[in-house]
Amino acid sequence: MAGLIHRAWRNSFPHGIHPPGNKFTNRLPIKRLPFADELIIPLSQHIGAPAEPIVHRGQEVVRGEPIAKASGFVSVPMHSPVTGVIAGIELTPTAKGPKTKSIIVRPHPGAGQKVLYGAPQDYSRLDRNELITAVQDTGIVGLGGAAFPLHVKLAAPPGTIIDTVIANGCECEPFLTADHRLMIEHADEIISGIQLVMKLSGAKQAIIGLENNKGDAFHAIKMRLPDKSPISARLLETKYPQGSEKMLITTLTGREVPSGGFPYQIGVIVHNVATLAQLGTLMPLRRGLIERVVTVTGPGVKKPGNYLTPLGTPIRQLLDYVGFSGTANHLILGGPMMGSSVASLDVPVTKAVGGIIVLAEERKIDEHPKNADPCIKCGRCLQACPLKLNPSQLGLLAAKREYQAMEEEFHLNDCFECGCCSYVCPSSIPLVQYFRIAKAINREQLITA
Repeated sequence: MAGLIHRAWRNSFPHGIHPPGNKFTNRLPIKRLPFADELIIPLSQHIGAPAEPIVHRGQEVVRGEPIAKASGFVSVPMHSPVTGVIAGIELTPTAKGPKTKSIIVRPHPGAGQKVLYGAPQDYSRLDRNELITAVQDTGIVGLGGAAFPLHVKLAAPPGTIIDTVIANGCECEPFLTADHRLMIEHADEIISGIQLVMKLSGAKQAIIGLENNKGDAFHAIKMRLPDKSPISARLLETKYPQGSEKMLITTLTGREVPSGGFPYQIGVIVHNVATLAQLGTLMPLRRGLIERVVTVTGPGVKKPGNYLTPLGTPIRQLLDYVGFSGTANHLILGGPMMGSSVASLDVPVTKAVGGIIVLAEERKIDEHPKNADPCIKCGRCLQACPLKLNPSQLGLLAAKREYQAMEEEFHLNDCFECGCCSYVCPSSIPLVQYFRIAKAINREQLITA
């Protein structure tokens, strides 16, 4: 098969880094978060076209009821996380700053956590197209952070042959433990989700990849796999970014995704275990995605943990619950390597948020930033880059604003912005930020050309 590397299986990939794990919450069971006073449901929580509202101000809704429909194939619906009333449809802040259209839902006093919308379905009787539509109706997107609509990823182009499904349970970002706890507490749902993906893709085998700092999760899954199951689990080296799609494929199969290509082109499809757990939970009940597990941790939290959080919960109220009284300057959405800061504490938890890291006041993100020194050509970034790019040369070209050369000669678009190069740079050069700017400028020039 194209892309196959003829070598024995191994438990890692070349290069990468070993940042401190800081998995302080990996032994804390998932807890359910109470409803906020208002929930903010952005109509764009995914890659693709925003959803379209199907409710109006003052309308009563029940927990799990659709409140916005998909506006095309590359789009997903939204569902009410709570039984209550539609308080408005208006522009609200986002984590990056610009406002976006959102549905505001105000819970009824005493509203319960029971899902009141949906009905059991036997999806084994559905054909492939009906299954794809049923997956879209759940509103599930990639919960590993990419937020790519799941049904689109499952609808591989005609003629595609998928032989292997990979379940990504590595969770290699420091601090984050939501996936770890899901594998321990919801292994059955993850396996059900894998089985459905295998049915849809026609794959004959599935591999669950976990880093070897998650031995308890590995054993929880192994206990639930029958003998001679086409689904297997494998422990991998704890290294960042082991959970990157391309790195995980190489580690588990020995295949490499070609430059500019996609995993399905080499017969593989990869899904995060959180995505699979939701698929295994929601599809049999014909329900929509209304909550997700979020790791809330860091030195600025009094009650760190893994919280089952209703989508739309304002970050401010979540932080009040866990014992934090600071500002947006202290927060990172996601992990410290690929996460982002927030523009306001009033932004909600969305489908793409799997973690909130809260820094102590004396360690604010913007406090005493170190100025970048000139590149000393030490080569550490080349040794760290998992894709074997040349971050040093890319950085020098970025400083000269030679963005086209970065793309055409040095494979800028292959970079998935893992942050390894910035992490090891002794000159504190913000390489990843340079690369993001270069990509954005190249995209704008392509559109205006």
